Amino acid sequence: QVQVTETGGGSVQAGDSLRLSCVSSKRTASNNAIGWFRQTPGKEREFVASISWRGERTTYADSVKGRFSISRDNVKNTAYLQMNSLKPDDTAAYYCAVGRGPYAGSDRQGYQYWGQGTQVTVSS
Repeated sequence: QVQVTETGGGSVQAGDSLRLSCVSSKRTASNNAIGWFRQTPGKEREFVASISWRGERTTYADSVKGRFSISRDNVKNTAYLQMNSLKPDDTAAYYCAVGRGPYAGSDRQGYQYWGQGTQVTVSS
């Protein structure tokens, strides 16, 4: 079992930046893709970004392209989501997930371990 923990959420103003971190408990997660998703009450969890196991391939939702950046440090078993130019529509609980293999995209079924989430609130 891999434990996944997200940190870095908070309350910010529109236009501000935040960096979320995702720590995996086992080094085996370094061989798997990492994804970030977000969810607001009453809505389905939606894909935000993903990164392959070596970091050479990244994918983003259209809504965050050009503003968010995903990265990872496999030595630290940590992935990051840098969020710039935040908007009120970015308000959500953000979840990190470990993929079932070295590559994973926007499908939630491609991920096997999930964190508990960290709340991001952006006010106008």
